Amino acid sequence: MQRTTRRTHKRDAGRLPRRPVSVLLVEDSEDDAQLLLHELRRQGFEPAGTRVDNGPALCDALEGGAWDIVISDHNMPGFSGDEALRLVKERSPDVPFIVVSGTRGEDHAVDVMRAGASDFIVKARLHRLVPVIERELEEAAARSEQRRTTEALAESQAQLRQAQRLEAVGRLAGGVAHDFNNLMASILTYADIVLKALPTADPARADMEEIKRAGTRAAHLTRELLAFSRQQVFRRSVLDLTQVVNGVRRLLQGLVGPSIALEIRHDACLWNIKADRTQIEQVLMNLAANARDAMPDGGALTLTTANLTVTADAPAPHPVGPGAYVALDVRDTGEGIDPVVQEKIFEPFFTTKAEGKGTGLGLALVYGVVQQSGGHIFVDSAPGAGATFTIYLPRTTENTSAEPDDEA
Repeated sequence: MQRTTRRTHKRDAGRLPRRPVSVLLVEDSEDDAQLLLHELRRQGFEPAGTRVDNGPALCDALEGGAWDIVISDHNMPGFSGDEALRLVKERSPDVPFIVVSGTRGEDHAVDVMRAGASDFIVKARLHRLVPVIERELEEAAARSEQRRTTEALAESQAQLRQAQRLEAVGRLAGGVAHDFNNLMASILTYADIVLKALPTADPARADMEEIKRAGTRAAHLTRELLAFSRQQVFRRSVLDLTQVVNGVRRLLQGLVGPSIALEIRHDACLWNIKADRTQIEQVLMNLAANARDAMPDGGALTLTTANLTVTADAPAPHPVGPGAYVALDVRDTGEGIDPVVQEKIFEPFFTTKAEGKGTGLGLALVYGVVQQSGGHIFVDSAPGAGATFTIYLPRTTENTSAEPDDEA
């Protein structure tokens, strides 16, 4: 008795854990279905199986669950394996489909596999079932991984094309802005000279002052273009984003108006960033103005800051590289943004507003400032579902006493 007990313990200790597998059985015989499940258990699987024996039940099972494999009889009363194969390929084309038949020989296997089945096994040779399932599960996993890789590559290529397009537009905008800036400097200089020369009561003085105001507005647009093209001089310093956001809170509330509820949520111990404070404030104002325009009937605007460490094992919700970031979410409950518009939303002069309602430079400025600060910006939205702009700014370990840096 003692020897028997030791053998049992030794056998249990060496037993490998069973491999779970989700099996959809297309079989009219409950006994045959149990035989298949028993064979799977005997060879190391732990199957979770559901049996169906007609088309509607098969369709319901395919829609209601995620299956690793489908095992089907070939001949059933009122339902055939060929029809089952067609339904599976229509609804779950990636799920391996294995035919197990006791009435048809292996000479029928070519026709079945040509129709899309993964393999054909006669019931007299069930020992082949597990090796076939193992092969199909490995191949299905490889196909799934390849599909994920292909999708990730396509997404990366799309992001690269978008970045290249924005970079090209930025270079063009920067070149135009430099030339335009020189012209506006001359216009404003001569406007000041003429104003100083004109008597206070001269009727032409009002016209000249209007020229100067228009020139000043044009110079402001030039600065926004230079920020987008990353050619404006930034004075970067170590910032606590909590202080920056709190510092413009009253301005933000005044900008969005009383019909929009403004809420600000901060991480308790937010890391520092290194950026141009004035430009970050401008980013906040522009995003708030954009949200206000998306909520003409009122709504809610929420600004959230948080620390975020991105690693290979803990990726960010958006495609940013590993590192430590301070994340800023600006979320509104407005009209949302169409996917086609999202592709162009950061391009200068692109606007969906009526003529005279906007320059199309607000979000371009936001993009340029974030890029020049070494960060990333993303937009998540859908028509009718509001919009969330997420900014990732790199963490700095410098303290807030560091001197500002001038950077071109």
